[in-house]
Amino acid sequence: MTEAALTAEDEMIQRNEGVLVLSELSYENGNARSEDNEASSDMKERQRQRCHFCHADLVVEISLQPWKVFKPDGKGHIIFSPPQSAADVDQVKEFIPEESVPYVGEALKRLRNEVGNEGVVLGFVGAPFTLSSYVIEGVSSKNFTHIKILGFSQPKVLHALLQKFTTSMITYIRYQADSGSGGLLKRLARNGVDVVSLDLTVDMAEGRDRLGRDIAVQGNVDPGVLFGSKEFITRRIQDTVEKSGREKHILNLRHGIKVGTPEENVAHFFEVAQGIRY
Repeated sequence: MTEAALTAEDEMIQRNEGVLVLSELSYENGNARSEDNEASSDMKERQRQRCHFCHADLVVEISLQPWKVFKPDGKGHIIFSPPQSAADVDQVKEFIPEESVPYVGEALKRLRNEVGNEGVVLGFVGAPFTLSSYVIEGVSSKNFTHIKILGFSQPKVLHALLQKFTTSMITYIRYQADSGSGGLLKRLARNGVDVVSLDLTVDMAEGRDRLGRDIAVQGNVDPGVLFGSKEFITRRIQDTVEKSGREKHILNLRHGIKVGTPEENVAHFFEVAQGIRY
C-alpha cells in the first residue's frame, strides 16, 4: 500500500484479504498521517456504524464456524452410567492435570511469558457441585432432579463425590497457578487503583495481605449474616474489621440487603458499624 491512499471514508472490513481497518489514519506512500481535525461529524458517525456492524459480523462468523464444521446436536454431555452408590463413587478416579491436560499447563506458561507482569492470566476450573451435577444428572438439566434425590436420600454418597471433586480441583488450581495463572489481586495493586472491593468469596485477611497496606479495601460482610442473631451480626462485623487491619477499610455488604431481611437487624448492622473507631 505504497501508492494508494486509504482515508477514513474508505475504512471497511476487507474480508478476502483478512484486513481489519478501524483507525482514523490516512496512509500515503507508506507513511501515516492524521486525518484533518475538521472531519465532519457525519463521517465519524458513518465510521462508528461501520465499526458496529463489522464487530457484529465477526462475532457471528466466529460463532458459526464450529457449528458449520462439526454440526453439534446441542444435547451437551451424556453420561450413560451416572454414579448412584458409594461403590460407584469409589470408581471415580483422581484427576491428575499433568497426565490428563498437560497442554493447559503449557498454554499458561506461554501466555505468562508473553504478557509478563503487564496482564493477568486467568485460570479456570469447575466447581465441585457443578461437576457433581453434570455427572449425576447424566445429561444437561434445568431442574437437577437426580442430584437433589441423591442428596436427600443418600447424603453421604453425594458428600463423598463432592469431596473427590474438591480434592481434584484444588490440585488443578495449584497446577494452573504454578503454570502461570492467577495473581489478580497483586497485579491490581500495581495498576494504580485506590480502592478494591473484595467479594465475600475472598477472605478479607488474605485479600489485605495480597493487596498490601497502601490500598483501601471495601467489603465484605455476607448479606445472609443479617438473618442471624444480633450477637452473630456483631461478631461478623468485628471479624471483618479486624481482618481489614482497621485502616483504609470501607465496611459494607456484598450486594446490598436481601429481600426479607429483618429491619431491626439492618438497624443493628448500622449501629455497630457506626460505632467502630479505626
